Amino acid sequence: MERITKDQVKHVAHLARLSITEEEVDTFTEQLDNIIEFAEQLNELDTEDVEPTTHVLDIHNVLRKDEQRPSLDREDALKNAPDQEDGQVKVPSVLE
Repeated sequence: MERITKDQVKHVAHLARLSITEEEVDTFTEQLDNIIEFAEQLNELDTEDVEPTTHVLDIHNVLRKDEQRPSLDREDALKNAPDQEDGQVKVPSVLE
């Protein structure tokens, strides 16, 4: 059973701005059909008692607690700034 056609492969190649030969169309059609066939095998699995997962590992948020702590004073922070004005780093305008 053909799951993907040569016309579909040509259409996707056109959308991706790819120029492919007829030989490549045949190859890609067969390869994509095999990939789809393999993926369809997953439908045969009994997943009735399987909990949905969002990640294969049981991970938790590992960020540290957000606590206020001392930082650089303004002079030290601006010491290496190439240009500054009124105690702030001055950068070129990005809006017209």
